[in-house]
Amino acid sequence: MPHPDGHGREDAGGTIWFTIAQAAAFTRRSVQTIYSWERRGHLDRTTAATDEHGRRIYSQAQIAAAERRARRNAAAARRIAHA
Repeated sequence: MPHPDGHGREDAGGTIWFTIAQAAAFTRRSVQTIYSWERRGHLDRTTAATDEHGRRIYSQAQIAAAERRARRNAAAARRIAHA
């Protein structure tokens, strides 16, 4: 079932799932950023589910954790650059 806010899908257990494009819209990031999170290991492709079209989908919790990891890494990189 589509989530009421237009982003993601909610399963029977209440978990909200996002495609890559939906995750980008939800986080106000680009699709390329979400793919970058996958490449950098912030999102684990092996734990992604798939939707009825075979697209990778991630839970809202996975997206939030990836965003936190990306922010932490960016902050650490800035500290090193300015040291």
